[in-house]
Amino acid sequence: MVFKVVTGSDHAGFKMKQEIIDYLKKRNIEVIDAGTYSEESVDYPDIAQKVAKKVLDLNCLGILVCGTGVGMSITANKFKGIRCALCYNEYATEYARKHNNANIIALGARTMNIIEAKKMLDVFIKTPFEGGRHERRLNKIKELGG
Repeated sequence: MVFKVVTGSDHAGFKMKQEIIDYLKKRNIEVIDAGTYSEESVDYPDIAQKVAKKVLDLNCLGILVCGTGVGMSITANKFKGIRCALCYNEYATEYARKHNNANIIALGARTMNIIEAKKMLDVFIKTPFEGGRHERRLNKIKELGG
């Protein structure tokens, strides 16, 4: 079980991120909030960068939230060692962890509700990487610079 996660959002994802933080803390998961801290407009690449760097430094999981999750996921995946999955349901979330060893999940505050997001976070946190044949595929991604 993961006991520490790093969260971050832009202004569009701020409310959902706050609900996520409360939800995780109630499950005794330590949360490091990398911002933003209000609904004032911010640039999502700045937040995604903070989260990606913390995930790499702390070797933990991360959660990014913006309007769609797209911008955050694109930015986070620019960092070597980050495997950010833009997830849209529990099945995609499960396999992002099992087969791709995703270490950050990107969620869209404007594309899902908090109930769906919480279900996906439960799956993201509890699902381990299967390794095996999937490790070979991840190594090919690393060779490409990822």
